[in-house]
Amino acid sequence: MYTIVISAINFFEGGPLSVLKDCLAYLNTQQIIANTRIMALVHSKKLFNEADYSNIEFIEFPKSRKSYLYRLYYEYYYFNKFSSINNVKFWFSLHDITPNIRGIPQAVYCHNPSPFNTLNLKDIVVQPTQFFFRLFYKYLYAINIKKNKYIVVQQQWIKKEFERMFAINNSQIIVSPPQIPIVPETYLQRDEVSAITTFFFPTFPRPFKNIEIICEAVKLLNQGNVVDYKVIITIDGSENNYSKSIIKKYGTEHSLRFIGLVSRDEVYNLYSEIDCLIFPSKLETWGLPISEFKQFNKPIFTVNLPYAKETVGSYDLVKFFDADNTSQLACIMEEFIKKRTLKYDQTGSLKKTEPFAENWDKLFSILLS
Repeated sequence: MYTIVISAINFFEGGPLSVLKDCLAYLNTQQIIANTRIMALVHSKKLFNEADYSNIEFIEFPKSRKSYLYRLYYEYYYFNKFSSINNVKFWFSLHDITPNIRGIPQAVYCHNPSPFNTLNLKDIVVQPTQFFFRLFYKYLYAINIKKNKYIVVQQQWIKKEFERMFAINNSQIIVSPPQIPIVPETYLQRDEVSAITTFFFPTFPRPFKNIEIICEAVKLLNQGNVVDYKVIITIDGSENNYSKSIIKKYGTEHSLRFIGLVSRDEVYNLYSEIDCLIFPSKLETWGLPISEFKQFNKPIFTVNLPYAKETVGSYDLVKFFDADNTSQLACIMEEFIKKRTLKYDQTGSLKKTEPFAENWDKLFSILLS
């Protein structure tokens, strides 16, 4: 019996943890497990209902999130010894960093688009750790990256950036879009018309989420005496210094509703009630709210950036705006408030480039070939 390792010692919440759970759920039910030991290296077993993964062996690394030094120790020293002791035949790292292991095939799944983001010095004030993390992230990506048999990314534009930044052959980079959650039919069936035009931005507060452009657009609309609308944003100032700065600056603007973080079900409920999604984030590997909201067949205003266009794909109700052009967004919002419609932008799905994996089955067939 040989061992396949799925390493994700840094995951503890959100989209990355969902990717890990989806991956393990797939492996747990596949014939590959009949003669293979599947080991999942995780931060904490408490993140999982182990009964749902009866064919997966969980190994905890509770110190992995205590400091980056522990993380680097595991990745660049300990895992090499671990792979030898456990007769590992394939190593799949789900969290961006390529470990220093010798003599076995390995692959890395790269979620984090930070190396491709333009750094803004003002971010040091509101989120200093995140700022310096982004600054050095491309160097973490680069360490050992050419040891990988394959690199897995979620979108074509990131694949092109990896080719350019790290001089990697495009045949080694697999594009594997995330599995999009299907919104429950109970929410999709609602056909509610709001009394006033309502916009919505579901987000966790990070500087690259570009919340300010919505707030500044609202300021312009208010100065122009535009009425009968509101904008709902899922922060309340308690989350971190960035959200605190947003509330301090814009908390008194009427028409802005800061409601704090909400559950996934409440997000779906708001999708069913509102008129339009605004998604201004400057950096995403995949704009998941865009994919979710498309299922409601309602208008989406999002940034004119490669990730957003790739996420939108083919959709009749989208309007793109410049990520730094407050006036443009305000004009789009004003026209929509007054007319409840717009001249939308033409879109189309990008041509898929190989290797491409539309699901876990296809991905592992490539990785283990």
